[in-house]
Amino acid sequence: MSQYPRKERDLRAYARMTQFRLLLGALFIIIVVGNGLILLIYGSEAGRSALLCTGIGLLPAVLIIGSLWVMGWIVRRERGD
Repeated sequence: MSQYPRKERDLRAYARMTQFRLLLGALFIIIVVGNGLILLIYGSEAGRSALLCTGIGLLPAVLIIGSLWVMGWIVRRERGD
């Protein structure tokens, strides 16, 4: 037996945190790196257009993720979790 106490691991919380970090990293790459390169190569007007197009393109994903989060919150509240 080990002399160190075994810590409980919440794998769902770990998965949730990892998915959140991956999402933030992807958004960072898309917005900062992608739009930054467009800004550097094509200029400020194209950079603004790219930022507008990125925002409009990500809007459906944000709405879907938000609605799923709200539904999960409602279910957790009703179950008493």
